Amino acid sequence: MALLVVGSVALDTITTPAGRVEETLGGSAIYFSLGAGCYDVVKAVGVVGPDFPVSEKRFLAERRIDVRGLTTGQGPTFRWEGVYGPDFGDVRTVRTELGVFASFRPRLPEDYVGTPCIFLANIDPVLQLEVLDQVHNPRWVAVDTMRLWIETQREKVLDVFGRADIVIVNASEAAMLSGGQNLFDSASFILGTGPRYAVIKLGPAGAMVFGGPVPFILPAYPLERVVDPTGAGDTFASGLLGFLAGSDSELDFESMKRGLAYGSVNASFACSGFGVEKLRELTRDEIDRRMVHYLSTNQLRESRL
Repeated sequence: MALLVVGSVALDTITTPAGRVEETLGGSAIYFSLGAGCYDVVKAVGVVGPDFPVSEKRFLAERRIDVRGLTTGQGPTFRWEGVYGPDFGDVRTVRTELGVFASFRPRLPEDYVGTPCIFLANIDPVLQLEVLDQVHNPRWVAVDTMRLWIETQREKVLDVFGRADIVIVNASEAAMLSGGQNLFDSASFILGTGPRYAVIKLGPAGAMVFGGPVPFILPAYPLERVVDPTGAGDTFASGLLGFLAGSDSELDFESMKRGLAYGSVNASFACSGFGVEKLRELTRDEIDRRMVHYLSTNQLRESRL
């Protein structure tokens, strides 16, 4: 089933211990779309400026991404610059120039509103709510957020959670939301706001999903060399949600567990190159081959996921 993503489109400048890249394709909607496009058709909603490379928009269309929802505003494209420390830990933001993204108001094309699977990336929760008011009877809705929105618009964030089926956050965001002492407290709080499942990302330690009989955890895919962790969270979501959208099964805990594994595999490709370098020509066959290796590394059989 087709996926709809609403998020940012950016041109990033990134410095990591592995090197530096300037003005490379980025943004939550881009990372997600390129990863999820390996599973099903993706309808992307975002905004760029007239300076956004025409070649990149053409490239996105060639990757099973419907870009009719990608509008061109008056002003420069959103730009972000970040620097990672020696251990690839928390990134230090050097520069944020919102450009047209500052006035972004998502308006869905008429044939987007019935898309069955929805991912609201970490944009302003007010805009997430506006998107939810436009869609019609989705099969499921997944949402992400970030520290800024939790700090400045916590109640709106919780309103969004109340209308979602899946919430995807990292451990620090979960703790900020709940004030809990551990992941279990945080997950219990999130589930209490309305969603069926809470997915908590643990960085290099992997991810956990709550909402089933018992929590389920998987480690991150083991990489010999990390190049750039930018966009890993959105690419993780692309594997998880791409698998769920492409599956004929119901949204149940067994599907969530298997989706967690696909999320880890997708994220590993993002971390293996600068920006979306390794996602530009990624195929489902490559994902499935790495999935087999991932399961064997963790001594798991497919039937157990």
